[in-house]
Order: sequence, then C-alpha cells, then structure tokens
Amino acid sequence: MRDKTMYVKRSYSDKIFDSVNVAVMIFLLIIFVWPLWFVVIASVSNPNEVWNGNVLLVPKDFTLMAYEELMKYKMIWTGYRNTIFYTVVGTFVNLVMTICAAYPLSRKDFMPRNFFMFLFMLTMYFSGGLIPTYLVVNKVGLVNSPWAMIIPGACSIYNVIITRTYFINSIPSTLQDAAELDGANSFQYLMQVVLPLSKPIIAVIALYYAVGHWNDFYTALIYINKQEYMPLQSFLRDILMSNKMTLNDMQGLDAAAAEARMRLAQTLKYSVIIVSTVPVLCIYPFIQKYFVKGVMIGSVKG
Repeated sequence: MRDKTMYVKRSYSDKIFDSVNVAVMIFLLIIFVWPLWFVVIASVSNPNEVWNGNVLLVPKDFTLMAYEELMKYKMIWTGYRNTIFYTVVGTFVNLVMTICAAYPLSRKDFMPRNFFMFLFMLTMYFSGGLIPTYLVVNKVGLVNSPWAMIIPGACSIYNVIITRTYFINSIPSTLQDAAELDGANSFQYLMQVVLPLSKPIIAVIALYYAVGHWNDFYTALIYINKQEYMPLQSFLRDILMSNKMTLNDMQGLDAAAAEARMRLAQTLKYSVIIVSTVPVLCIYPFIQKYFVKGVMIGSVKG
C-alpha cells in the first residue's frame, strides 16, 4: 500500500494559480518566439506573399529566392572570413586580458588592488571620446588594419568585475595555501587550479565577447575603409542599403519591375537576419550548462 503522504491535496486556489501561470507563460512564449519564427518563414516565402501579409504561421510558396540573391554578393564570404577571425582571435585576446586583470584584483595579498579597481571603474563613467580615441588608434597605425577590430576593445571593465567577483566568491583561499605547500607558484596556481574551476564564468564571458565581435559593425564603420578587412555585418548592411529603392532607382524601371524589386528587398531583410544570427545560435547549446551557472554568480552563497 502506497504511502498516502506522497499525495498532496491541492486546493482550488492552487489549481487556479497554476492555470494562470501556464497561460501567462504560453502568452510570453508566443510573444518572444513568434517574431523569430516569422523571420524564418518569411525568408523562405514568396516575396509577393510576404508583401501581401499572407505569411503568418507557415511559409507560403516556398522559395530560396532571397538567399540566392544574397549569395550573388561574393564579398559576403570575405565578410564571413573576417568576422570569424575577429570573433575567434578577438575573444581569445579578450579572455586573456580579462583574466590577467581580474585575477590580481581578486587576490587579498595584492595591496594596491583597491587603487587599481578605482582606476578601472573610473573608465566606465568617463572616456576620452570618439575623436581622441580615433586619433590614438590612427597614431599607432591600426586604422585600416584588422587589429583595429580587436585591440581598442581588448578588455571590458564590466566583465573584469564579474570575473573578479567569481574568483573571490567561488575559489576558496585554502586552495591557494594547499597549492603553495605543493610548491606551485602564482602562475601555476592560476593555470592549474583557478582556471579549471572557472569554466562557468569563462564560458559566459567568452559568449559575451564573441557575440559582441560577431555583431560589431560600428568599429569597422569608424576604422576600416578597405573591403578586404570589413566584417560580415558591414557587408550585410551594404546589401540592404543597395537594395533599398529610391526615386532615382525607379526611373530606369517599369512599375512591375520596381514593385518586384521592392518586394524582394523586403524579403531580403529576413534572409540577412538568418545569415547573421544562425552561427551564434548554433554555438549557444554547447555552453548552455556553463552559462546557467555563470549567470547565477553571487545569487546563492553557502
């Protein structure tokens, strides 16, 4: 005979509360998921159907016309190559700089840590401005160089603070004493003890940096003029701008051709969104377990 204590009688108010929660969650799910789903189905639907508002839940008149038009731009592959380079190399440089800054600031035996922390935080509220920054980047020869996408933003103070907090709250000081008894120096302790225990925060910070590099077009807009160094986002922006109809463009086309181009440009926007976001979405599942742990830093202590 089963233990009756395993069954908890739920009151009528509890059932109402659960029903309302489920309804609210479903409503929020629709609000957040449907726009993403619409972008996907609109990118593979006939431009005429999208223009007329007939695409709501499923693709209409399936076609890859927008992607075929997008692939006509050969420089898009150059943009992919550059963006992958900026994302991989830039994220590596960011992680090295962030860890090298956060680890000393987390050490209690590093006496000037409060002074340097004050200087670091000061830069979060005050900066030199765009023109002085450009002059510095130009003076050191980074303009029209791929390193202009990496070096000026090599370290985020916000991420340094997060990483420092993790080191302080999640790495027991007794581990350092044990490592020193075994003859480990500070560098060995960092590489062999601290970093292996810091996979959650490293994964979270890497994701922040990688997404920032992948979506960055503003830096290229300021420092890069050569096409061979432009990131993917810059090329996608140019594609959208070149397909935008103006009065001058319409002068050489008849009404039917101009309307067809306008409809294709509308659908092309959705294919551009898919091309630029799918690679990042494919990376997230592999670091999801670390991301969940990392975002809970400081929420539970014990």
